[in-house]
Amino acid sequence: MMEKIKVTYYQRKPRKYNNFSLENYFDSMRSVLPDNIISAISISKFESIGVFKRIYNIIEAIFKQGDVNHITGDVHFLNYFLNSKKNVLTVLDCGQLKILKGLKLKLFYILWFKIPVSKSSYITTISTATKNDLLGYVKFNPDRIKVVPVCISPKFTKSDKAFNSNIPRILQIGVAPNKNIERLIDALENISCVLVLVGNVPGSIKKIAREKRVEIEVFHKPLSETEMIQQYKEADIITLVSTLEGFGMPIVEGNATGRVVITGNVTSMPEVAGSAAHLADPFSIESIREGFIKIITDEEYRNSLIQNGFENCKRFSNIKIAEQFSEIYSAVVHNK
Repeated sequence: MMEKIKVTYYQRKPRKYNNFSLENYFDSMRSVLPDNIISAISISKFESIGVFKRIYNIIEAIFKQGDVNHITGDVHFLNYFLNSKKNVLTVLDCGQLKILKGLKLKLFYILWFKIPVSKSSYITTISTATKNDLLGYVKFNPDRIKVVPVCISPKFTKSDKAFNSNIPRILQIGVAPNKNIERLIDALENISCVLVLVGNVPGSIKKIAREKRVEIEVFHKPLSETEMIQQYKEADIITLVSTLEGFGMPIVEGNATGRVVITGNVTSMPEVAGSAAHLADPFSIESIREGFIKIITDEEYRNSLIQNGFENCKRFSNIKIAEQFSEIYSAVVHNK
């Protein structure tokens, strides 16, 4: 009989415009963990905003510890006063370290990376690109940084749809600065299409779309998983030509649904996409534009990417990801 291991998952309190992708990921993974893994979920009382709210969340975390403490997502600081021998820290990306400057950068580095890393037994990253990026910022045994990809929800399944080459429906999940929306819209100028944006789209983006005469459809409110899946089914093309991604879940979700994908050729995206997406230079409007034109006009090429996608998404099943985490939890408990 296998020994019981209690794992406490520390999760952020989601913000208003969060689509809960991180929470869905861990829910899906936990649903197929071995029976000897007992899951407990600790959701922070307050959003990660402000000093006092974060201090409260840190103190609250002390009383929720398990045999393994798994800090997920962007609340790295919750492990400050936890038993460091029991801590697993998941790092999604190092994006803010590339954006912030001056005192904000120094404080963020110390509070979100240097201290939490020093308080961890193991670190997991969601891609090799993120692992290599992280090692450029912190000192930590590379052998104790495990690459565990994001798993796809089994609810994303093949959905047949005739490709609309006249006015393709292009789905973009997220509108943060790294999502590269301005260049995306520039690239779509004079291409007949409907660009579907899921996220809190600022007025400046809407203005650019009007100027470039790109028709957009906006979903400001957070979508449920069911609603998100429906958007994938209705789409013809999934786009993620970001300048930075820790992973790039829309690539895999598009693959599983049977949609052609175009993504960036930098950071983690080529690793995640493999041969199942068109890779474009996210810093080149012309490269992005050429990618869309090829996808729209070249049926054989488009279908080959879709077929490759069905194979690619098998790498990210929740069962495979759960097995990898189970091995890490066992290593933590046995101080390996």
